[in-house]
Amino acid sequence: MTESDANYGSSETQPESDDSVMSQVTDARLVDQARHNDPDAFGILAQRYERRVLKVIRRFIPDRDLAMDLAQDTFLKAFDRLEQFDPSRRFGPWLFRIAVNTTYDHLRKIKRKGRWALFSEAGEDRLPDPEAPDPRGNLDTSQEVRSVLTDIPEAYRTVLVLRDLEGFSTSEVAAVTERSEATIRWRLAEARRMFKDAWERRQRCIDEEQLG
Repeated sequence: MTESDANYGSSETQPESDDSVMSQVTDARLVDQARHNDPDAFGILAQRYERRVLKVIRRFIPDRDLAMDLAQDTFLKAFDRLEQFDPSRRFGPWLFRIAVNTTYDHLRKIKRKGRWALFSEAGEDRLPDPEAPDPRGNLDTSQEVRSVLTDIPEAYRTVLVLRDLEGFSTSEVAAVTERSEATIRWRLAEARRMFKDAWERRQRCIDEEQLG
């Protein structure tokens, strides 16, 4: 995850387009403009982050339509709470924290109703890749990954998803979760261990069922 305030360069011989100019406006400046009633500034922020926010939410909510609804809720909440945003901090982690909290609120609600929404696919080299061919052939690896992840406590699950599946840096995960980097590293190690143990237990059960 990177802030959208990078300078993309400009031509010395051609005037910049409006899109090029806006791509160079920092998140901090857009937040300030939005807080001063600029009707377009928050829209630009939403365009910058909408795809990544949706992608993160879909790690928790496989259903695309539902994930899109939660993404929309995320941006509405962010807009409503813009005055609470600390301008000395980065906008991205603050927004992703709202997205994760909004998603977990939904998961808790449906859990109380006796239903579970499961995670989507895992990341390469750390968790089993559900996109890779399944040697058993007749099992849905993606569904297995989701089932295992739901057994991991929320605080550890969040770190595992953001760090291993979405590729956030340790410092970024720390900013999103408002925890120290040392805590994130410890939780990540514990989450990986929990997943490995739960995955191996599940595979043994599946193998025993197939043999029996």
